[in-house]
Amino acid sequence: MSDLILYAIPFFLLSMGLEFAALRHAAHDHAHDPEAPVGFELRDTTTSLTMGLGHLAIAGAWKLVVLVVMAGIYSVSPLTLSPGDWWAWVLLFLADDLAFYCYHRSHHRVRIFWATHVVHHSSEHFNLSTALRQDWSPFTTTFFWLPLALFFEPWMIFLAMSWNLIYQFGLHTEAIDRLPRPVELIFNTPSHHRVHHGSQEQYLDRNYAGILIVWDRLFGTFEPEGERVRYGLTRNIETYNPVKVAYGEFANIWRDVRSAETWRDRFGYAFRGPGWRPDR
Repeated sequence: MSDLILYAIPFFLLSMGLEFAALRHAAHDHAHDPEAPVGFELRDTTTSLTMGLGHLAIAGAWKLVVLVVMAGIYSVSPLTLSPGDWWAWVLLFLADDLAFYCYHRSHHRVRIFWATHVVHHSSEHFNLSTALRQDWSPFTTTFFWLPLALFFEPWMIFLAMSWNLIYQFGLHTEAIDRLPRPVELIFNTPSHHRVHHGSQEQYLDRNYAGILIVWDRLFGTFEPEGERVRYGLTRNIETYNPVKVAYGEFANIWRDVRSAETWRDRFGYAFRGPGWRPDR
């Protein structure tokens, strides 16, 4: 997986350059238009790139552990599928994409998981560099892909995770409006993903899809793009420090848990949704 992502880095950088030129041109033509693209900001982009490099190093080391566990599961499973069968790849595509939906939804609904994923939503800009703003605590992702090792060889799973992430890179842009209706109906698109990064109430916890938006349509989490999206968090973190971006929410959880009066409240602060507070 890491190798495929590494090979894609020149494509990432070239795409960012082209997007920067396109957004700069659009901002010049629509200088006083409230609907104009948010564009790039140097400190924000620098933080996003730093987070991406850190993620590559940490996630790369963690994958060695995951590889061993997946190989162990695959070696004893009676349900293995052959990579030589074309339909096994179709099943892998669907299984990987559904695993991503489950991972993504849980990391918005459980605060201790959100503490890792909030990194990706911490930018108030939305451009291709935002796609590279990834967490430095990738350990919770493992649980959602382990069941796939009952059926598929670990290298196949890592490959599927890679193509999913590379596809999602292109979703983080304002340079593309809406795509043809059949595409918008089936696939995740920049329009759908802009909604996911919105901080308005109607956009919160919507459009978790990786490649196929059909999961959101099936499970009731789809929201079309309407009102101009305001990017970032409901309470923005106001920092470009990569360490604070990576671990700030863990510190917030620890502060809330320490101040809680009961074990029920401590559990709630850690495992209920972000923003949860005791009823009293």
